[in-house]
Amino acid sequence: MKKTCLLLLFASLVQVNILHAQSSDWKVVEGKITSPWAEQVNPSNPLPEYPRPQLVREDWQNLNGLWDYAIVPKAQQASLPTTSQGKILVPYAIESALSGVGKTVGKDSVLWYRKSINVPAKLRRQNVLLHFGAVDWQADVYVNGQKAGTHQGGYDPFSFDITPYLKRGSQQDIAISVWDPSDDGPQPRGKQVKKPESIWYTPVTGVWQTVWLESVPRTYIASTRQTPDIDEGTVTVAAEVAQLQANDRLRVSAWDGKTKVAEQEVSANSPAVLQVSNAKLWSPENPFLYDLRVAVVRNGKVQDEVKSYFAMRKISMEPDANGVQRMLLNNEFVFQYGPLDQGWWPDGLYTAPTEEALLFDIDKTKEMGFNMIRKHVKVEPARWYYHTDKTGMLVWQDMPSGDMGNRWESRPGVTGRGTEKERTPESEKIFRTEWAEIMDDLHNFPSIVVWVPFNEAWGQFKTEEITNWTVERDPSRLVNSASGGNFHPVGQIIDLHNYPDPVMPRPELFGEKQVIVLGEFGGLGLPVEGHTWQQKDNWGYQSFKNADELFERYKAFTENLEELIKQGLSAAVYTQTTDVEIETNGLMTYDRKIIKVPAEKLRQVHSKLYDPSLVKMKQQATGSLR
Repeated sequence: MKKTCLLLLFASLVQVNILHAQSSDWKVVEGKITSPWAEQVNPSNPLPEYPRPQLVREDWQNLNGLWDYAIVPKAQQASLPTTSQGKILVPYAIESALSGVGKTVGKDSVLWYRKSINVPAKLRRQNVLLHFGAVDWQADVYVNGQKAGTHQGGYDPFSFDITPYLKRGSQQDIAISVWDPSDDGPQPRGKQVKKPESIWYTPVTGVWQTVWLESVPRTYIASTRQTPDIDEGTVTVAAEVAQLQANDRLRVSAWDGKTKVAEQEVSANSPAVLQVSNAKLWSPENPFLYDLRVAVVRNGKVQDEVKSYFAMRKISMEPDANGVQRMLLNNEFVFQYGPLDQGWWPDGLYTAPTEEALLFDIDKTKEMGFNMIRKHVKVEPARWYYHTDKTGMLVWQDMPSGDMGNRWESRPGVTGRGTEKERTPESEKIFRTEWAEIMDDLHNFPSIVVWVPFNEAWGQFKTEEITNWTVERDPSRLVNSASGGNFHPVGQIIDLHNYPDPVMPRPELFGEKQVIVLGEFGGLGLPVEGHTWQQKDNWGYQSFKNADELFERYKAFTENLEELIKQGLSAAVYTQTTDVEIETNGLMTYDRKIIKVPAEKLRQVHSKLYDPSLVKMKQQATGSLR
């Protein structure tokens, strides 16, 4: 007994010493404000949660933590540096405070990561996949000195089967080289610029979402695609299966808690169509999620099985009693109202410090009485969408902007019409590839109800072609072709931006064929001393000296929205959830330590916007997309 206790004590002391050593290699870069969760970041185990809630397996290993890094000239991109310049905390971008580095890379340099990992025998018994949630922008991945693959795209997850590159024993070496030209390249990059100012922010280079290993059998489910149809009472589930063999079957079952709702077994090459009787519909008031199990079966034996979920939810449009198109949720008009959410953090930039922080913005938005979020020119980790699914927040998903050489702006006031961007074949291919990946990767999240390919003509090109392609790729959602950009008679939505007052496109011009929305307005600024990115020269569309003055102006906006809803407005987006760098237009400060207007006051003025009596529909909606 004494020997056992001594061994346990020794193991505990070793673990403490390892954690202390890791902590001493890392600290938050000083000089900027931080969120309350910065102090909770554990450098030995940051963001430990399972990163892919829509495709869950048990055998996985998180590789987040301290890695060696080096920044070298781009000419040396193919040569692994022999020395390290220090430690970087993955998955926080190198420019961020939480990375522990706080350096800029730029187009003329390459960022290298390197880490020696232990892969336990239980993972190596099957094939091993190396997953990346997101790396901005081009990543070359090496395993034990051999190149495993290359990926371009800063916002979509990717993986490589690294089984052929593993050596005997548990010790393995992983290296990644990353090149990111920021706004010197044509790739999607949202609001990142090498010289931040105004509404443009700090670059994000390298790994910014979780890195992880997963053990899979030789034949495994690579992805699933589930699409509900509430009118038919069905959910269609398809799967992409790697190393599929003849006569393999797909077994799909839907569950309400421990109760099996439906089950079907089909050829693995075919989708399963499950009948969901008396379906519980998903909505902001009742965000009900069904559990899903998908298995590949060969000769009666399960080869691979994953867990997922889905919701019975529908987004569509129908004319009201005046012939103006209205956006419907589950065949009923619901006014959609939410903030422009940019998803930036003062300490992690693109990456929330912790899971609690990731959920915080969603919960506060809900508490404020919003039912929608417009995710602005950024894509979040899968767990963010998982939380919007569970919480019941409708999401409009933007494509991150890029190649903005012809960017035009007409601020303040109503955005006008500009010329379309003439993109190179390379630029167009990059856009199409990443937008397709984003839509495919996010397809299964029911909270997403609108796709937004373009914002304010920032790199907007071939609008009608891109919009129609988007509609065809996912007919289960509405498409807002260009939020505040060049208007075209395509997609289901016409979207105007106006600061600061709420206005709307003219119903007599657009309302017969397209849903009318106000994609951005507001921007009421209030810098809060001690909680700003910089000490002076902070910026807002219209600034106030105190929260009471700001709220009175905001309250007047909601009264104007009531009248616009009656006239034909289906949705509105207020700028914005939080301050971001020098922008102080947020309902919360950038560090999330101050809520500028109490959530309950906002909830009270928002509640009247959802009154169904504001709009009279022509008849019981069939809800077809038009």
